[in-house]
Amino acid sequence: MQELLKEIRGCHLCSKYLPLGPRPIVTAHPGSKIAIIGQAPGTKVHKTGVPWDDPSGKQLRKWLGVTDAQFYDEKIFALIPMGFCYPGKGKSGDLPPRPECAPLWHKKLLGELTDLKLTILIGQYAQQYYLGERRKRNLTQTVQDYRDYLPDYFVLPHPSPRNRFWLSQNPWFANEVLPVLKEHVAKAFDA
Repeated sequence: MQELLKEIRGCHLCSKYLPLGPRPIVTAHPGSKIAIIGQAPGTKVHKTGVPWDDPSGKQLRKWLGVTDAQFYDEKIFALIPMGFCYPGKGKSGDLPPRPECAPLWHKKLLGELTDLKLTILIGQYAQQYYLGERRKRNLTQTVQDYRDYLPDYFVLPHPSPRNRFWLSQNPWFANEVLPVLKEHVAKAFDA
């Protein structure tokens, strides 16, 4: 596992497309119980090198019902983005994750997680990659039907502050989905 992580963190495959240069961000341990597959690091995470070290990460930890110490314990959480490096700015936020990362590294990395109990897919890119044709018409319907993907995956919207409007338009998410998510996370801790 350490050799694989070193290889990923040294990857420069798509460096010509990265405005801030390559800085692959990933954490994992063979004993990780929960894999969180997100989008790609933002500029703050690129600077610090700490996954989910931003307002989205703070919100995500709230959703999961975990402390910072628990979240950053690699024996509990593997933090694996779809794109390991900051992809750059687009018209309405960050660009999509680079398409090279997941096909190149995810299977190898997930294959090393021998004690995995739960995989959480955050946002449309992770859901498209891992659910394929099983996804619903849009992210809202996919998240509404989250039970269809259990026990393999738990699907979530991105916890970005930019999604405040979505959260206010979909109160069922906080009322119905988050309590079940917290139960699954707690079960994975105890397993």
